[in-house]
This record gives sequence, C-alpha cells and structure tokens, in this order.
Amino acid sequence: MLDIKFVRENPDIVKQNIKNKYQEKKLPLVDEVIALDEKSRSAKQEADALRANRNQLSKQIGVLMKQGNREEAEAVKAQVAAEAKRLEELEAQEKELQERVTQIMMVIPNIIDPSVPIGADDSCNVEIQRYGDPAVPDFEVPYHTEIMERFNGIDLDAAGRVAGNGFYYLMGDIARLHSAVISYARDFMIGRGFTYCVPPFMIRSSVVTGVMSFEEMDAMMYKIEGEDLYLIGTSEHSMIGKFIDTINEEESLPYTLTSYSPCFRKEKGAHGIEERGVYRIHQFEKQEMIVVCRPEESMEWYEKLWQNTVDLFRSLDIPVRTLECCSGDLADLKVKSCDVEAWSPRQKKYFEVGSCSNLGDAQARRLKIRVQKKGRDEKGREKKEKYFAHTLNNTVAAPPRMLIAFLENNLNADGSVNVPKALQPYMGGQEKLVPVK
Repeated sequence: MLDIKFVRENPDIVKQNIKNKYQEKKLPLVDEVIALDEKSRSAKQEADALRANRNQLSKQIGVLMKQGNREEAEAVKAQVAAEAKRLEELEAQEKELQERVTQIMMVIPNIIDPSVPIGADDSCNVEIQRYGDPAVPDFEVPYHTEIMERFNGIDLDAAGRVAGNGFYYLMGDIARLHSAVISYARDFMIGRGFTYCVPPFMIRSSVVTGVMSFEEMDAMMYKIEGEDLYLIGTSEHSMIGKFIDTINEEESLPYTLTSYSPCFRKEKGAHGIEERGVYRIHQFEKQEMIVVCRPEESMEWYEKLWQNTVDLFRSLDIPVRTLECCSGDLADLKVKSCDVEAWSPRQKKYFEVGSCSNLGDAQARRLKIRVQKKGRDEKGREKKEKYFAHTLNNTVAAPPRMLIAFLENNLNADGSVNVPKALQPYMGGQEKLVPVK
C-alpha cells in the first residue's frame, strides 16, 4: 500500500504506474482518493479545533464558577454542548472517510521498480539467464505421474475418494524423496545463515489483508467457517505476519528466516493437460525464505534470494532459468519479481518452480512493521526516527511440483532415477531409485 501523502503529491506518477500495469480501470481511484483524503483532513482539522476550543471553554467554565458567575458559566456550557454535537458528527465523518480512503489505497498498486519490463501479461516476461544445459534424452520421458506409478509412489484415485480432485497420496520412495527434498532445502538455507522456523498454518484476516491483494485473497485462500482464520497459501503469509504491529531496532535488521509449512490453495482457474497429476494442487508442502530489512538493502537481498533457489536446484542437477516478470504480471503489492523455472525434458520447455518478490514497504505499511533508528540531533541530543521496513520472499523448494523436475531430469532409460550426492544422506545413502514395475 502506498503512502497517501505520496499519492497526494505525485498523482501523475501513480496514474502512469497504473497504466504500466494495464489496470486503466483503476485510474479514477487516484482522483477519488485524493478528494476523499482532502475531506478527511478538513474534517480532522475542524474536529481538532473544536477539541482545542472545548478544552479552553472547560477551563473558562471553572473560572466563572469560582467567580460566582453561574449564569455566564451556563451559557458557556451550552456552547460546549452545541460544539460537542458537531464534534461527534465530524468524528463519525472522519472515520467513514478514512475507512474509504484505506479501502481505495489497498487497491491502488504499488510503484514498480524502473527496471521492470513493461508488458500486459506473462507472455511479456523476459528471460534473464540460464543455468545448466537443458537436455532431452534419447528415450521417451513419461508424464510425471506415470514415473511415480512405476515406484508405486502415488495414488490419485484414493485421494479423490477421500478429498476430491487436487489431492494426492505419495507413497514409498516417492514420499521419502518428497520429504528428503524438504529436509535438504531446510538445511541448505540454514547453511546460508537463515533462521529455521515452523510458523502457524492459519492466520487472521488482519494478516491476510496485510500480505496480499483482495484479488489474490479471493483466488487463493480457504476460510475456516465460523472463525476469523484462513489456511495459509504459503508460509510467507504467517512469517511476515510474525512482525505485525512491531517496532524493530534498526541494528537488529535484517531478519532472515526460512520456514516449512503445508500450503492450501483454491487454485481457481487451473486448467490444461499440465494441470493434471501433482502440478497444480490444493495442498502441498514448501520451504520458503523471507527477509525483513532496511529499504536501502532490499534490492541486494532480492538478488541473493533468487540466487539461493538457483543454487539449490543446480546442486540437484536440475537446469533452471530466471525470468523477469513484466509489469502486467506483477501482483499489486510487488515492486519487482522474478520466477525460477526448471527444465522439463518431457515438455522440452521450462516451467515455474519458484517465485522471488521484493514488496518494498507495501506489506510493512499495511501490517505496521516499523523500524526505529537511533541518532543524535545537531545539539547532540538523542533522537529516534521510525520508518517502514522492506519485505521480500522467495520459494526455496515446493514439492511435489519440484519432484516433477527432479524425476524428469534424473530419469534413466531403464526407469531408474539417480539420486544426486547432495540428496543421498536424506535418502538413506541411496544412489539410485529402482522402479518396482
């Protein structure tokens, strides 16, 4: 969410940013919110003046009563009562206006970084770099569920009977491989200095609206009936929420956390042949990373975060590429974002396995995540300044989708699957998985 002062002082910049994101229908909101803000500030100014006058009149009443001027005191009391009614009206008006201002500000998109390519949708995303040589073997690579079935590793039919479409049972070596990837990703990030955390898997609505846009919320989140709780779509939600309404000492930054969680998503609009199996599902597990830092450090951390994912995939012999998200493909809170895509030998193309985002101070402004900076004024006296932190997030690994890339890129002609050295300690020392059928 932008600062209303910024919108007030830079309406043309805000409007151009909306155009760059191909959201022209939101353009009238800029003038509307500026007008509402002006009314709100005017109401507050008048209310503040009435409150100040009330204090003065209250003192005057006391003086008059002591002097025995009861009749004059009563006249002043009547004036206070009349102004009290007007003050009540103004306070109600101010609250209503401020709520409407906040609602609109939650919809106006964040200012994107100047480096973001301008484009209407994901077809305009730009490839940045490739890592590893994408290879196509001289044998046919089956669909990922067929590979898993050779190991008796998946049961979609039973999951459908138990929970419906979009769920799965992983079994045997495939289930173990799933857990091994998560454990390896956890230790990989701990090795890079991140603090491991297992967060709450449900969050309140105040956190949901703080970490995502209303459109994302409706498309993703499952609400717990009768409770002010939502199942998380990613642990980023509760990890950023951990800092809601806090004041953090600047010297304690950055906070670098890596978290494990199950994730639950509606996945509205999922379709197509590549949506079958475990590619796009309602429940999965994920290792995530988040950073809360000073504004001047956020772009440096952005580069580090996506590089962590690239390094992890390359350590498992999976070719990947990074893709810069264009303006129209950015969620409203994001300043800059890139996807990490893994090579699919079967499809002969890359597909998304992770997403890295810099959200600037948008989430921090919504959640009131503040940083306190200590210093000295020109006279040497201690002073404290407060500002909003910057937040970032990135996927470390999200099986079972990652398993698709892993199985396809490590598959042998005889149906066996190689286990890279990095993962072998998490698989009981196995160097190769051998199918049972």
